[in-house]
Amino acid sequence: MPHDTATLFPQTTFETPAVSQDQFREAMSLLGAPVVLVTTDGPGGRQGLTVSAISSVSDTPPTVLVCLNRSNRSHQAFLKNGVIGISVLSPTHHNLARVFASRSVEPDEKFAQGDWVLGETGSALLSDALVTLDCEIDAIHSAGTHDVLFCAVKSISTSADAEHGLAWFSRDFHHLPVKRV
Repeated sequence: MPHDTATLFPQTTFETPAVSQDQFREAMSLLGAPVVLVTTDGPGGRQGLTVSAISSVSDTPPTVLVCLNRSNRSHQAFLKNGVIGISVLSPTHHNLARVFASRSVEPDEKFAQGDWVLGETGSALLSDALVTLDCEIDAIHSAGTHDVLFCAVKSISTSADAEHGLAWFSRDFHHLPVKRV
């Protein structure tokens, strides 16, 4: 039987943490992460940004989670649209990752770069990404400044040609070799 974490761990008022925001950010900079673009389109508009806070949750059913800051200008579009496209990047995309990470670049300018295709959910997916996941948002859990979006994967596409993936570690991009089986 599924459990409700809100019941197990009710919201409480927290005291000022002993760990500073700077300490936490420095520690997290040493946690390697994939570099992905998350996109959405629909009644809430077309939006996209670069994230590294993404993880698999379950293979039955296929589910991933993505963390989005509630203060990000694209946050409401993701919630209103209810769909999310995830494009896992390769080293050839590091400039695109920087563009999508920029707060000063408008959505139309972001999507003018790269070659985009529409997934079955209507989300934009980068056609030459290492991997794309086309998803519907299934559940949302708020934690601190972020919402954790639990996303049901509706389709997956992988690149047969990519030799490296792109990772973020110690505030810089790194190339990771793809091991083909």
